[in-house]
Amino acid sequence: MCGRGLHVFGFLVLLLGLTILAVMSSGAKLASVDFEVFGNVQGVCFRMYTEDQGKMLGVNGWVKNTRQGTVIGQVQGPRDKVEEMKHWLRYVGSPSSRIDRAEFTNQRDISKLEIRGFGTRY
Repeated sequence: MCGRGLHVFGFLVLLLGLTILAVMSSGAKLASVDFEVFGNVQGVCFRMYTEDQGKMLGVNGWVKNTRQGTVIGQVQGPRDKVEEMKHWLRYVGSPSSRIDRAEFTNQRDISKLEIRGFGTRY
């Protein structure tokens, strides 16, 4: 009985290892996207909240105010996390902001991250 239990345990360990290997080899596809957010997005801590959200999601990028009253930036990371960040930029924002629209351009797959961390640019 003990021998059979070890065989089953060994099989389960092997199966788990193969599953992990398959997930790792498929790899999370990396994406990059530029954004511009329109509305009441300056003077309402939008950049700070954007930076915090980016760090929470584990994406890299930057955010910056423009002279036109918008907020621009770039997000890079696993495709699913980039999509979550796009949703946040389009529909959530900082508590005091009012987002009229968000535009996303230059979305592309990347082979490696080109930006380290997430920060505010001036």
